Amino acid sequence: MGSPVIAILGTGSYAPEKILTNDDLSKIVDTSDEWIFSRSGIRERRIAGENETTSQMAASAARAALADAGLTAADIDLIIVATMTPDLPMPATACFVQSHLGVPTHAACFDLNAACSGFLYALDTAWAMLGSGRYRHALVIGAEKMSSVLDWTDRTTCVLFGDGAGAVVLGPARGTAQMIGVKLYAEGAHAGLLCIPNGGSNPPVPANGTVLAPRAITMKGREIFKIAIREMEDAARDILEQHQVSAAQINCVIPHQANLRIIEVIAQYLELPMESFFVNLDRYGNTSAASIPLALDEARRSGRVKPGDTTLFVAFGAGLTYGSALVRW
Repeated sequence: MGSPVIAILGTGSYAPEKILTNDDLSKIVDTSDEWIFSRSGIRERRIAGENETTSQMAASAARAALADAGLTAADIDLIIVATMTPDLPMPATACFVQSHLGVPTHAACFDLNAACSGFLYALDTAWAMLGSGRYRHALVIGAEKMSSVLDWTDRTTCVLFGDGAGAVVLGPARGTAQMIGVKLYAEGAHAGLLCIPNGGSNPPVPANGTVLAPRAITMKGREIFKIAIREMEDAARDILEQHQVSAAQINCVIPHQANLRIIEVIAQYLELPMESFFVNLDRYGNTSAASIPLALDEARRSGRVKPGDTTLFVAFGAGLTYGSALVRW
């Protein structure tokens, strides 16, 4: 017996109620709407409540995805949460999600951290596990509370990120819909360009007894910008070539929502119009692992992704990790 054909059966998303605009940010850090928008394409982002957790946002997105798939929590036997902002260092946020949803105890639950590429890493992992025949339905969730790891005095990073969650239900294909392929990559030699240098087992050593800075993202933006363009383009070309699909056959590209200028350059290199790309970063900013599934859910609900379409996902994140995926609906 061959491996089962696996497809995305449903999608869901969640965004916190609080909206933080560029003008709002200009009141707490030296910046402006023009400065932020011209460099990133971001106008506003969502910020989770002080007591709102990554697992709560993940569970909200998962409930919507289950409803879209016509399934219940009892049908799920695998939960993978892609996140770099877990509720706690231990246990896995996926276990909290299981509890929130009432998923049966026979389900496997774990987290995966590939930063902004996390959703694609989790998607490929779930696809392989379902393909083994040992699991039937998986919740694959990207969820982040990025506001919890930002230095709000650093205008080069705090203006870029937002909070939110997106989820998909993966399971046996219905009709012609199916996962076509995923390709994943990593360049660990560049890990220091984008990282959180405190909060793990190898924190920076304080000088002269100084207190360590809070856990916060640091980024070398110019280097990251150049590498992100190159690696996202390569990942897109590689998967199209592998599956003998031309760029012109892609109905919708859903890229990681990090920077509009990166997306525009990739569109140019792939010789695709910007109309082929689904972009919502102007309203959400960079939500890391939540970025692609949140955009995917919006794209489907707005009619940008329809049955019969072929969709390309492409992402880049800390690690440095990157990857691409092809999905037929």
